[in-house]
Amino acid sequence: MKNLFKSLAAFQQEVPVIHKGTQGYGYSYADLPAIFEKINPLLKKHGLGFMQPINGSTIKTIVFHVESGENIESEILIPENVALKGMNDFQVLGSAITYLRRYALSSLLGLVTDKDTGASGQQITTPVTKPNIQKVSEPTQWLNEGSEQFEAIMKLVTEGTPVTLTQVRKKYKVSKEVAEKLTKIGVQ
Repeated sequence: MKNLFKSLAAFQQEVPVIHKGTQGYGYSYADLPAIFEKINPLLKKHGLGFMQPINGSTIKTIVFHVESGENIESEILIPENVALKGMNDFQVLGSAITYLRRYALSSLLGLVTDKDTGASGQQITTPVTKPNIQKVSEPTQWLNEGSEQFEAIMKLVTEGTPVTLTQVRKKYKVSKEVAEKLTKIGVQ
């Protein structure tokens, strides 16, 4: 691990605070494209790389030293049965994946990607609105071919996001015919 830690320490000495100013619920942060823009050239310079594969209901973040193959990793569970007001289930899933990727990568690389208003004594004047989160016990809605939800699944799959039939069945009732069509478009 000596090579990895040496390169990671050199990377951390050079990487700046990454703060683009994207607004969230009462806070601001750097989004993934802003983070990648800053870190990718420095990772290359120091012989480092990373991967964030999705495996079932977890996201694994792996930082590796290119020459030695040494790596460190972290894994985080993607929460299930969460609903956000105004978003369909697949938008919620995509949002969760992006959020978790950003924070897992920032944590493993030691990045500062959001504005720390608590430590600086800065007063937050923006009212904080909490998302409307509800637990969903059993799927009550049928997934129909051609529906907005079906199209959202197709879009995720064509963009390379792995989607399993088990995940879909946790959100929707799925007929045998729709399950076959989902399998044909790449749902695992």
